[in-house]
Amino acid sequence: MATPIYEPLNTLKKVADNIWIADGEIIKMRVAGVGIPFPTRMTIVKLNDTDLWCHSPIKPDEQLLEEINTLGEVKHLISPNKIHYAYIEDWKKLYPHAIAWSSPGVEKRAQSQNITVKFDRALENKSPAEWSNDIDQLIFRGSRVIEEVVFFHNPSKTLILTDLIENFELERAPNMLWRSAYKLAGIADPDGKTPIDMRLTFLGQKEKARQCYLRMLKWKPEKVILAHGRWYDKNGTRELERAFKWLEKS
Repeated sequence: MATPIYEPLNTLKKVADNIWIADGEIIKMRVAGVGIPFPTRMTIVKLNDTDLWCHSPIKPDEQLLEEINTLGEVKHLISPNKIHYAYIEDWKKLYPHAIAWSSPGVEKRAQSQNITVKFDRALENKSPAEWSNDIDQLIFRGSRVIEEVVFFHNPSKTLILTDLIENFELERAPNMLWRSAYKLAGIADPDGKTPIDMRLTFLGQKEKARQCYLRMLKWKPEKVILAHGRWYDKNGTRELERAFKWLEKS
């Protein structure tokens, strides 16, 4: 049976100079009482001072940690939105001097799920001094339910997203049911986009989201990394325009 994973798992895959991804195991997210399988992916950036910036850390793995430790010192652990935080506490225990950065609403979410995680600082709509020379950021606003912090690695022209675009390849789906679900949600490759349930949370405030989207377009990304599904290693700006057509003014 096909599964939506991107082997090899738990190993660094170079995106460009000083930026890597690592694909992790499948997790199941509960949506309307149903466990939906999601592949996991983290992004690692080496900053100018050799500190490592870790976006949406996946489940710690010994081999992966050994590879990461050869790059530099893990200094920043990033929760990009309130549903991407589950392993940050595990990484914090392994790297106690790392700073855990919270996204809007994540602390309340963790508390509601009875998950213990201690964050040190909050992400804002502007990059902090720790990585402003390498990475731009903004809070993607407009949703009544979730706000995602998006990042742009300037040296490699790489946009780093989490759930604002999902892009599942149908041939990797576990079965026909999930292939149909991906299509209905609007997240099937090659036309992946913001899932339909998430798009609906922007009703009435799409202009706020559109302004955030236009700011991302100004970055002119060449690559777009996603947390779930096939990411875009080329034609980043064109893929961004295609995926956010739902924000065009009627």
